[in-house]
Amino acid sequence: MSDRETLEVDVLIVGAGPAGLACAIRLRDWVDAYNQNNPSAPIEPPSVLVIEKGVSVGAHSISGAVFDPRALDELLPEWKQQESPVKQKVTSEEIWLLSPARKRKLPHALIPPYLHNDGNYVIALGELTPWLADHARKRGVEILEGVAGAEVLFDGEKVVGVRCQDSGVKKDGTPGESFSPGADLRAKITIFAEGARGSLTKPLIKRLALDADRQPQTYAIGIKELWEIPAANFSAGKVIHTLGFPLQKGALHGFSGAFGGSFIYGLDAAHLVIGLVVGLDYEDPALQPHVEFNRLKTHPEIKKLLAGGKAIAYGAKAIPEGGLYSVPQMYGDGFCLIGDNASLLNAARLKGVHLAMKSGMLAAEAAGEALAAKSFARGQLKHYDDLFNASWARDELHRVRNWRAGYARGIASGIIHDLTQRLTRGRGFVDPLRTEADFKTLEKISARSAGVPPTPADGSLTLDRASDVFLSGTNHAENQPCHLKVPDLKLCQERCSIEYGNPCQHFCPAAVYEWIGNGPSGHLQINPGNCVHCKTCDIKDPYENITWVVPEGGGGPRYNRL
Repeated sequence: MSDRETLEVDVLIVGAGPAGLACAIRLRDWVDAYNQNNPSAPIEPPSVLVIEKGVSVGAHSISGAVFDPRALDELLPEWKQQESPVKQKVTSEEIWLLSPARKRKLPHALIPPYLHNDGNYVIALGELTPWLADHARKRGVEILEGVAGAEVLFDGEKVVGVRCQDSGVKKDGTPGESFSPGADLRAKITIFAEGARGSLTKPLIKRLALDADRQPQTYAIGIKELWEIPAANFSAGKVIHTLGFPLQKGALHGFSGAFGGSFIYGLDAAHLVIGLVVGLDYEDPALQPHVEFNRLKTHPEIKKLLAGGKAIAYGAKAIPEGGLYSVPQMYGDGFCLIGDNASLLNAARLKGVHLAMKSGMLAAEAAGEALAAKSFARGQLKHYDDLFNASWARDELHRVRNWRAGYARGIASGIIHDLTQRLTRGRGFVDPLRTEADFKTLEKISARSAGVPPTPADGSLTLDRASDVFLSGTNHAENQPCHLKVPDLKLCQERCSIEYGNPCQHFCPAAVYEWIGNGPSGHLQINPGNCVHCKTCDIKDPYENITWVVPEGGGGPRYNRL
């Protein structure tokens, strides 16, 4: 067994998504500007390392995405003159209210202001992130692809870096012939940009109580397909959002009883993206988000848009919807949290990429100040929090701080809360409006129906989960330990099967979890090779008996234009 290598850098960024890459770019630009303004006391250009668990930058990048370019305008002011993947402007927008068989288009005057998309773009996040990575590399930033962070390194309560995941470990946990221990990456400042429910950030928040006095985070699962369609079906740049069928709390027969909605975006003349967002505060343990997505596609109006086309890519991800009151403390001794990892997403606008980028830029400025001061302690890095609180990002989130909590009480209640919040700049009737963690909201099967019957997959319009996983390009090393940790399998048999009917087999959009047999006499089978890294299991399990950890670096989806 070889010794563990140690690599020391000034700034380590975990995750090459929009937040992490914007952070890297802004940090190098900030240092250059600082040195120009302080020629007598310049900062040594810092070594900046970004690690990305995907096989390449963009492989794990997935979002809607209608993109607000505000942060990009600040980060790279000349981006419009460059060969950027941000090209397709939003050309029109509609909101549809769906019943099981019909649609009603909301008059444009009634579209909430936060859903207006003038000046925004339809993009594929998996194209934006490699482009940002090129800009980072041109500034001397090193990016290591296929490298997964497995453990936070501490000196007391100070973060001093990250230990990378070992490779070549066999299923039984013993080193294989190709075993290589993951390196220790030690840094003066570690910036966590892992995306929603970061596997390093989750235990970090718990250990340092970064969520003390915060609202519990609430999430949604977003499921998405990319379709190749006849050009006449849908216009490039067109944006449609839907409410109603197949979801909505408090609705009538034919609705599943969850909060959420769908999106349909014209990516270009021959491709559209269609997705469904399902709030993970739903109550029915038999609800299946993937089934709801298939039901959406069978709606007569949606079916028309997809006619003659085919799905060519698939993915899913957790979306942090809790809002400003769920944002943990974003700094500490030796570290900052940015992007979805810090729960910086505007659920009302269905947008988070611009907030992720802005948070990364603000953390970069705070890191630059820390390098100049040669201090990386909590008090110094609090400057990041000060910068955030003075920014437009915080203002944007403050105006919708109670939005998602209002809709947790049902669609009718949510509309009333929504209108009131708009009149009171986000306050509403109660401020803050309390929420519950998603794992607490399931009702036991004795109090619920058996869920909505699955829509049979026809292999064309509707696909089963295995077929969609194939479209995600997901690939994991076969002979590695399972990265989905279920410590108490007896609980699955003796309680969960009776009380909740083993909901992991339903809420996973990739058929990772199967219950073999009936009730307590059955057993759980885990198919980790299917995992698309959405983290739903880590969020929704009613006993918190599932923990998602990183697999071997490079494993997981290989998203195409998502």
